Amino acid sequence: MKVPDWIKPAAWGVVGGAIAAMIIGFVWGGWVTGGTAGEMAAESAEVAIVQAFTPLCVAKAEAEPEKLAGLKEESRWRRGNFVIDAGWVDNVSEKYRSDVARSCASTVVEGMKTD
Repeated sequence: MKVPDWIKPAAWGVVGGAIAAMIIGFVWGGWVTGGTAGEMAAESAEVAIVQAFTPLCVAKAEAEPEKLAGLKEESRWRRGNFVIDAGWVDNVSEKYRSDVARSCASTVVEGMKTD
């Protein structure tokens, strides 16, 4: 049985097209590997957790106005620790506590500037 002459160029065309599709998809098409997708999902979850707990922390901070002045006096780098020490993020898992504390501190201080 003789293979038709057009099979070999067609097979190479399929292989070349598949390779080109993968290159275009990963470089410009936004495709990612499973590992990268997992990292992106974890990062999104962390951002969502910080966004969800920040308003609770701000409410706790506003309930203690005597401590708010101390927060504003702290350096920007120590404000997260001030929030943790004040106990405003005790309800947050240890893994996310410092991120929530920094977000809370910046939100509270920014709110104090507009008042």
